[in-house]
Amino acid sequence: MLLTRNLMPLLIVLVVVTYEEWFIPLGDANFGRLAHLAFYGLAGPLVTFFTIQWIAEGVQAREQAEGELRGLYAELSASHQRMSALQHLMREVSEPADLESLLDVAVRGTQAATGAVSVQAKLRGNVQDEQGVASRSAQEGLSRQLGEGGRYLVNETLRVSGEHLGELTLSFDTPPSSDTRELISAISSELGSAVVSTQRRTRDLITLFEVDQSIRAERNMQRLLARVTGTIAGRVQASARAAFLTDQDGVLRLEYARDPSGVIRSGGPLPDFVRRVAEGGQPGVASPAEAAEMFPGVKAALGLPLHAEDGLVGVIVLGGDGLEQERTPLLALLASQATLAVRNARAYLYSEELAIGEERNRIAREIHDGVAQSLAFCAIKLDVVGRQISSNPAQALLGVQEAGALLREQIREVRRSIFALRPIDLERYGLLETVRRYVLDFGEQHRVKVQLDIQGDIHLAPGDEAVIFRILQESLNNVAKHAKAANVVVSLIGNHSVRLTVEDDGQGFDFSQVSGRVSSAGGLGLTQMRERVETRGGQYRVESGEGRGTKIEARLPQA
Repeated sequence: MLLTRNLMPLLIVLVVVTYEEWFIPLGDANFGRLAHLAFYGLAGPLVTFFTIQWIAEGVQAREQAEGELRGLYAELSASHQRMSALQHLMREVSEPADLESLLDVAVRGTQAATGAVSVQAKLRGNVQDEQGVASRSAQEGLSRQLGEGGRYLVNETLRVSGEHLGELTLSFDTPPSSDTRELISAISSELGSAVVSTQRRTRDLITLFEVDQSIRAERNMQRLLARVTGTIAGRVQASARAAFLTDQDGVLRLEYARDPSGVIRSGGPLPDFVRRVAEGGQPGVASPAEAAEMFPGVKAALGLPLHAEDGLVGVIVLGGDGLEQERTPLLALLASQATLAVRNARAYLYSEELAIGEERNRIAREIHDGVAQSLAFCAIKLDVVGRQISSNPAQALLGVQEAGALLREQIREVRRSIFALRPIDLERYGLLETVRRYVLDFGEQHRVKVQLDIQGDIHLAPGDEAVIFRILQESLNNVAKHAKAANVVVSLIGNHSVRLTVEDDGQGFDFSQVSGRVSSAGGLGLTQMRERVETRGGQYRVESGEGRGTKIEARLPQA
């Protein structure tokens, strides 16, 4: 085109010069006049016409090319905008921690990316947790909609790995283009993956919470291992699990195992795979033969070591046919939580053994200092009475009465001790019901009128519940032993803190004279009770005076 445009003027000049200088001289004047008329009257306009036509076609072709370029640029811009919107949407749907937030982000981002009049994202109501129990929100399904109207609908199914998760519905005022439909299809695919990812993150958080709750609430080692290993196994769909713990000599022993058939066992030889994981200190994968050795019929097993600052605590083994090994980092985190749970349970068992030992010593001291000495005195008194029967019957009768009164007092003392020693199942009944039962039994046992007042919401950690109940128990035992009260008021009030008050109308005492003593009835003196409360971050106060009763108040912060 450029070459033709440059040569065209020269070509026209050459044709005119040749025509004038070579063709016209061939004839006479008349011939020359006719030749000029023919050339300039016909050839000139025709050449001009075709030249203009040719130029117009060139201009039209150039405008068409420019139009095509503009259209292509517009398409590229629109495609770039769609890709940017899709990338922005992908970033946003990867961040929400729950499905509700995910759907909110999804409908806003989809509308911005596609220009739809309205967008609705709906999840099916059959999403279940790891244990197969659907929550209320899962049963009802989730749905979010942004905008209304639109004549043309586009429906896309949210599906991942063949699983139907829900639907994405868009409406438009005009028929959507094929590119828009492709964009919608890409968005639905990304949204389905985001739903699965969010479900997994939610289940991870729930699993961590459940393991943490096991640490806080469970004290029985067998139940603890069953709960913790079951929670971890459910996270990777493991059909079998086992927990090996080190004993006091550092030897690994099977404490709990559950086969795919549901058979629970403990004890037995230590598998080589468990020994290898314990020595390596890192999660390990068992061979099919090693897995079958631990769990008959299982093809794969994963070992997770439990480590503490002072060394190995144990090894958890999960067995199944399709373990998700990519979840090993999460499982390692859960194993560290399980380590804390095991150490917590062991510390509780150790403290329980110490408490049992202390209680045995207290009972022996009470029997030696109280009941045994009183019975010895009664025996001596009756020996004297035996010698006085014939010589001084009146004095002998008085001695028998004194011995009988002393024996009846010791019987009441033994009953008080037995009542104080009765096992109280806080874990089974909870703090409030246990307090009600104990207060009712105390009033009937000791023939004391007890008024109980419970108000507010009371939420305490298990250890704090035990402390509050122990303070109540000790305070009522002291009332029965020393106060000589007819009425007792017990109040348990929950607000920012939990306040326990035990107030009697007995004879009272001089606090300065008895605050350092150990109670013979309950095993704890006032100072020891104060220390127990204060070590839990609470406050303990005693108000008393001779002849004006006693009031004991203990406060602990809410959990």
